[in-house]
Amino acid sequence: MTRSGKYVPRRAGQINSETEFILKYFGVEAPEYMPNVGVQVKDLVIDDTEGGQDNITIRIAWEYMKESGVSTLPIMTEDGALEGIITVTDIANYYMDSYTKTIMSEARTKFYDIAETINGTVVVGNEHAYFTKGKVFIGASTPTHLAGYIEEDDLVIVSDREDMMAAAIENGASCVVVCLRDDVDEKIRKLAEERCCVIICTRFDTYTVGRLINQAIPAKYLMRGKEKIVSFHLEDFVDDIREIMGKKRYRSFPILNHAGQYVGMISRRSLLSTRKKKLILVDHTEKSQAVDNLDQAEILEIIDHHRVGTLETVGPVYYRGEPVGCTCTILYRMFQEQGIEIPPRIAGLMASAICSDTLLYRSPTCTPRDKEAGDALAKIAGIELEAYAKKMFRAASDLGNKTPEEILHQDFKKFIFGETVLGVGQISSMDKEELEEIAKKLRPQLELASVKNNMQMVFFMLTDILDEDTHLLCYGKDCEKLIEESFGEKVEDGKALLKGVVSRKKQLIPAFMDALQGA
Repeated sequence: MTRSGKYVPRRAGQINSETEFILKYFGVEAPEYMPNVGVQVKDLVIDDTEGGQDNITIRIAWEYMKESGVSTLPIMTEDGALEGIITVTDIANYYMDSYTKTIMSEARTKFYDIAETINGTVVVGNEHAYFTKGKVFIGASTPTHLAGYIEEDDLVIVSDREDMMAAAIENGASCVVVCLRDDVDEKIRKLAEERCCVIICTRFDTYTVGRLINQAIPAKYLMRGKEKIVSFHLEDFVDDIREIMGKKRYRSFPILNHAGQYVGMISRRSLLSTRKKKLILVDHTEKSQAVDNLDQAEILEIIDHHRVGTLETVGPVYYRGEPVGCTCTILYRMFQEQGIEIPPRIAGLMASAICSDTLLYRSPTCTPRDKEAGDALAKIAGIELEAYAKKMFRAASDLGNKTPEEILHQDFKKFIFGETVLGVGQISSMDKEELEEIAKKLRPQLELASVKNNMQMVFFMLTDILDEDTHLLCYGKDCEKLIEESFGEKVEDGKALLKGVVSRKKQLIPAFMDALQGA
């Protein structure tokens, strides 16, 4: 369930050929894959600290941090990407440490920002141009004395004396800041235009201008670039970032979305405000078949037709489990109970599920309720179920482009019985020859799956839909003994024929359980 309170579908495993065919047939997009429901950064309370654009000045950054009560300000590019951060400490160090007189030109300070910082106006020149060369100098002496200190392209701060303005311009200043005035006369204006000199007028005195002017430099000049900061993404898991946050002494950490754009800040305190994901589990109650970190989520409901598995919940939940051949049969009844009309596309998906789970009503798991629901849903979907089922099963058994590992895991489930862990995969087909070819490919994969998934035994059901029997491949210590005790069948060359066995849930697993419990 999302933060907005809406339920959204998610899948816990990969999509097999059969499901791919069904989704394509009815024009439905596959649900998003969610293999892990652990708490993520997006489940925390994220401070929506507004970031600053990379062209803001130190003064604007300081004022915003002071008003917002934050000590860290993210700096972003125009498209919202994080460029860096600036902190109150960065600004304080800038003012307290020594710096060169050329810092404003080194920082490429815009004349417009200089004027805005000292509450002034650009009266001559291009306000969007940059101060890129020279130092800042306060002209507080005579015009003659001034000439010995001003260099080409300097920025000169003068009082309201016209002779000082003229001297600064004539000695090559690129910008003259005139204090205690709103404008300059025509003679000074013309001289500045001839020498391509910018003139900024302000009502502040020279002391105030000298004190404030360095606040005009771009905040990004002092910021720590993104390569020097620690940021996280919305999809990161809290378990993965907790240790990193503990080792760093930063107060806050920027959060980015999948496109690298800044969305907010979190602190260590944010870890105390986790919001668990809310889940409804459909068609499974085995923890080994569920998504990772299920214990970090809140289970609201369970709707299933399997045995009650190994799941545990913190509190009571709505549980609906019924002995039918398919969970969609239960869902069909729930639609009816609530008086909700089923859209044709959804009906098609549900009918397909019933058809698949019951092998078109041939499985011993099938009940009259499954047939009733399947026929009703097929009618809503506008399909002739028998003809459609043949296409669906043919698609499911069309495995020519899949690797043996993909075939093994396309319908593979893990089961835990006490200290015994085993895995069972299944493929159903109407083509005997294809099943024989699949068997040859899968034999080496059983051992690999056993080692990789730490399972004592691995089985694979090659189910013939037409003959209604299964060739069972096996690997692992005591696997042959388990098959013989469960079905009385001998295993030859790693394979046993189980006549009349087509259901993993209702025939194979219960027989294995009885044998293991008896042992």
